[in-house]
Amino acid sequence: MVLRAAEPVMEDGLVFARYLDEAAEGFFRLMLGRRVGEIVATAFTRPDNGYSYENVTFAERDGVIVGAVSGYTSERYRRFADRPLEEAAGGRAIRIRLVRRLCAPMWRILESLEDGDFYLQTIAVDQELRGEGVGSLLMDHVERLAAAGGAERLSLDVSARNAGARRLYGRRGMSVSSEWPASPLVPSVLVRMTKLLQATT
Repeated sequence: MVLRAAEPVMEDGLVFARYLDEAAEGFFRLMLGRRVGEIVATAFTRPDNGYSYENVTFAERDGVIVGAVSGYTSERYRRFADRPLEEAAGGRAIRIRLVRRLCAPMWRILESLEDGDFYLQTIAVDQELRGEGVGSLLMDHVERLAAAGGAERLSLDVSARNAGARRLYGRRGMSVSSEWPASPLVPSVLVRMTKLLQATT
């Protein structure tokens, strides 16, 4: 098993788009429709945005991609351009704006990164290889990358109903720092999990 940086090519972008939508439990397909792969892959080939190849590492076995991870520091996130996904969507950009408006409270939670955070946007492994250590390899890589970049904390958002993922992150030393919505009267939809990082020298 080897890790490699993603390259700004459509082939890598289409693979990343599949992992991104899978990790988001179909949210990107809802937002972008049938062209989700092409739209995300186009944004992926461009620098300085949240879906860029610059933020993605692939795990490969025998030359075949079997998993992916993407993430970035809060400081880098604040410098990202917001247009590449809408530009790639063309006429479907109105659908992006509509979904963002309808999901505005959730979107604000996703964008609430604290200074010093490294945000784990996506981690996904091919189903047949889950439990084989690929996810741990990717998580180890992200933690090293985050600490080396000066991040103080690793953070991610996970569906409240995804008990398996929450257990996995818990075993990695992550704990729940907040839930959305933050109301005892409404079931949680998203859970923010965080972990303090050891600085590297």
